[in-house]
Amino acid sequence: MRIFRLAVAGSVAVFFAMLGSAFAAGVTFRSPDDAMKQGISAFNGGYYELALPAFEALEATKPQIARFYEARIYGDNEGAYTDHGKAYKIYAQLADELKDVDPDDDELAPIAAKALTAVSMYLRDGVSDAGVRPDVAAADRALQRAALTFNDEDAQFELAKVFLRGEGPEMAGSEDPSSKIENGRHWLSRLSRAGHPGAQAFLADLLWRGKFVQKDQTAALNLIDVAVSNASPSERVWIEDIYQKIFCNAGEGVRLQATGRVADWHKRYGRSPQLRDDKDGLDNLSAEPVRTCANGELVRPMSAPVPTTAVSSQAPIANSVSRPSRTVTIGIGVGASGFAPASGVGGPPVSSGASSGFAPAGAAAPQGEDR
Repeated sequence: MRIFRLAVAGSVAVFFAMLGSAFAAGVTFRSPDDAMKQGISAFNGGYYELALPAFEALEATKPQIARFYEARIYGDNEGAYTDHGKAYKIYAQLADELKDVDPDDDELAPIAAKALTAVSMYLRDGVSDAGVRPDVAAADRALQRAALTFNDEDAQFELAKVFLRGEGPEMAGSEDPSSKIENGRHWLSRLSRAGHPGAQAFLADLLWRGKFVQKDQTAALNLIDVAVSNASPSERVWIEDIYQKIFCNAGEGVRLQATGRVADWHKRYGRSPQLRDDKDGLDNLSAEPVRTCANGELVRPMSAPVPTTAVSSQAPIANSVSRPSRTVTIGIGVGASGFAPASGVGGPPVSSGASSGFAPAGAAAPQGEDR
């Protein structure tokens, strides 16, 4: 259940309505930097009617940046300007224009990687609005280039999900579906250890269900708790959905064990949330959901104090729970047996020593599981 606090919605709407009227009157920008700042600020706030004119003005001086944001607007299913045909064409043009860009170019390399990733996702299913038929081989090539050449974490995350379906580009040692699943586990582990919130949330869900990996509900609760802290505003909704599901279904014993190592997990796998580009002073006006479980219990971070009534009612259980004496780590490393890649792609193979991480449930997908 979600209860949204929207006390400031009216004043914010009036403010941006006034800005919209100004744009309609034909506002010009003093500099390209002003156009970019206002465009990104409006984009981050979801005010695409204000962002598009700013990005159109920016096209003359920073065409790749401007068109990249325009493609994101057209590709947003929640916006009023959704046009996947336009989005695909812009992404495809950007991917072609930037095919020879230096991977170390801090401004253009990320755009090239994101464009390749978007092209891959569109090509995998086809784009009916643009008359583009599915082309899985081309989708694999684009995603592989974004993930490996540009070392883009979001592309690596998408690659991991493709591998877990037993699909994806052919690499050394990943010719069969089971080997691809091994590579998918490896990429999720690597990204989770690096603090990628999407990968952490996805892996936490797999750990909770015991799909593709050994079931470990305590680790799942710890990992999704870290993912929520790492997530940027644009990712929080779906990641918090997973957190709510795991938290509300976790028994008191699982919660107590997870609470005992909250600080350690945040220290190991935490990452500062990505800062929003806009500095318009409206960040504190964004509505935050207050989540509750089906029984009315407040969904809280694992580091938050447990309500006194909950602690007293569960005191006998606390005495019977033994907290783990070993340190749990995510994935590959010396002596770990979790998430070994089938080849050296993306990291070294893992030795077969004693496990200190999440051991995979097996090389192949579990029987009866959907990919």
